[in-house]
Amino acid sequence: MQIFEIIMLICFGMSWPISVYKSIRSKSTKGKSVVFIIAIIIGYISGIIGKIVNHQLNYVVVLYLINLIVVSIDLALYFINAWHERSVDLRR
Repeated sequence: MQIFEIIMLICFGMSWPISVYKSIRSKSTKGKSVVFIIAIIIGYISGIIGKIVNHQLNYVVVLYLINLIVVSIDLALYFINAWHERSVDLRR
């Protein structure tokens, strides 16, 4: 049943916009793990590939894509914030 996959994607998906918001607001990498974020991205890409390989292209793929985009934004913010933190440290 895809309903459980949908519930899982929605539940995971609700946390990522909060993480992105905190990254934007704090301009910090504290509490973030780039390895964890990359693992999540790999998981979402694997889910999408699984749907393609099994010929199950449907609305569930949209949830995977939305989550992948938001997590990718969080990854980009990690590197932006890391660069910002390093540039601040160099000024001291």
